[in-house]
Amino acid sequence: MHSAAQQIPLFDDTAEPEAEPSGFRVRVSGRARRLSIKVYPRGTVEVVVPRRTRARDVRAFVEEHREWIRATRASFAALHPPEPFRLPQRVVLPGIGRTFAVRYEPRSGETGVACRARGEEEIVLTGRTGDARLCVEALKRWLARVAKEAFAPRLRLLAATTGNSYKRLRVAGQKTCWGSHSGTGTLSLNYCLLFLEPALVRYLMIHELCHARHMNHSRRFWALVRRFEPDYRRLDRQLAESWRDIPAWVGIY
Repeated sequence: MHSAAQQIPLFDDTAEPEAEPSGFRVRVSGRARRLSIKVYPRGTVEVVVPRRTRARDVRAFVEEHREWIRATRASFAALHPPEPFRLPQRVVLPGIGRTFAVRYEPRSGETGVACRARGEEEIVLTGRTGDARLCVEALKRWLARVAKEAFAPRLRLLAATTGNSYKRLRVAGQKTCWGSHSGTGTLSLNYCLLFLEPALVRYLMIHELCHARHMNHSRRFWALVRRFEPDYRRLDRQLAESWRDIPAWVGIY
């Protein structure tokens, strides 16, 4: 699934960047009919709940499955050892075919970090660059700006090509989805799509645009997707595994 409803915290998920991923997140979904749990390969745990689910019921459900969660996390950790946290010296964005060198310029007296482009192939972080969390937040803001600028014209073209409309584009760093299309017409894209191949970015856009007609994953929905991307099954499977292409410093998945 590539869409998500509102996310709210359940347990503490505010570990420092150097720490292993921990904690749980709750995703309230209008489509969900029962509670479910998904463990992502880097350790993030998502609990999907129907609307109006009581917090104590969610906690009881998680507690009931705690041993399964621990075992699944351990299994993923054995296959994919956690990557050490490091601020990037280079950011490669296959989705738009660009690579940027990253320069850090500390400035005394600054309380934050700003990120700006310097030329076509370099970005510069200035300010309190000794604070890794502030640097990551600045880099994420920069990724969101780059993604919106690059994705907006592509999305408009695909909307015209497929005949599926949207009202507003939102770009953010969703923790558990690549994109979504709300009932009010807001199409959301994850700026982490910048780290994926262009074919996957195009497929995800088509997928979400098709939700303008079918707000579900019914046969009619997939038939519509197939009209514009015949290879959708392979791309959908590949997209589901593409968390591996997201650098650890981004903190997604």
